[in-house]
Amino acid sequence: MKKIILTIFILGISNQFFGQDLLDILDKETPKTANIVTATFKGTRILNGHSIENRKDKELEFIISHRFGRINLGFDELFGLDQSNIRFALEYGLNDNLTIGFGRSSFEKTYDSFLKYSLLKQKNGENSFPFAVSLFGSVAVKTLKDYDPIDKRTFAESLFYVGQVLIARKVSPSFSYQLTPTYVHRNTVRIIADPHDIFALGLGTRIKLSKRVSFNSEYYVAFNESQSIDARNSLAFGIDIETGGHVFQLILSNAITMIEKSFITESTGDFFGGDIHFGFNISRTF
Repeated sequence: MKKIILTIFILGISNQFFGQDLLDILDKETPKTANIVTATFKGTRILNGHSIENRKDKELEFIISHRFGRINLGFDELFGLDQSNIRFALEYGLNDNLTIGFGRSSFEKTYDSFLKYSLLKQKNGENSFPFAVSLFGSVAVKTLKDYDPIDKRTFAESLFYVGQVLIARKVSPSFSYQLTPTYVHRNTVRIIADPHDIFALGLGTRIKLSKRVSFNSEYYVAFNESQSIDARNSLAFGIDIETGGHVFQLILSNAITMIEKSFITESTGDFFGGDIHFGFNISRTF
């Protein structure tokens, strides 16, 4: 009887050690996977500016952006609703990491196009990475004939370029932020004292209020500005509402324009002085 008990005890100990060794070996040989963080922002725009998000492969998005006049224009202008600036755009996912877009704004009759590439993704777990990084580049051409016929601009003189690095982090399911170092180049300026190159830094945040609603904010500070206009830093607050294939954004901003070359460098409104433009972005994905 003692021999039987001793045998069972030895077998049990052996199984425990060998079993543990086998589990350790399997654990070491099992490939570790990292979880890619998604939905840092709900749409491709924080408010005026681009977010880290891209369109998926072969997805087509149609975006209508609208900004009304300043609220402090009063009742005679229906608090700005009698005035408007609109932009239509199409954005297409060439693959999951690369989006191309084209748009046309009524403000200065501007056409623009851009590329946005997802360079790095935020990851949790093994081989985690704390941020998502995308590269953004755009070119815009102003077609408004606001010049004397004898001083007609050439096509090249009407071009504007923007380069951005989008650096975002989803801190929790309820909070995300993004830093956006920005470079703007203008082939033509109004006066000699105006810089052709402007550097700026953007900060955007998203606070999730419910499953389909979030509160967003966005601020761009320019480190050098035009002398010909009283330019101010772009500030915006808004609400994101997700409804199936739509993302609907309600926006209050001191900028009436919706492309980087304009709202970052040419906004003149004092947000806290009442120079606020109500507007919206609405998108439909196909």
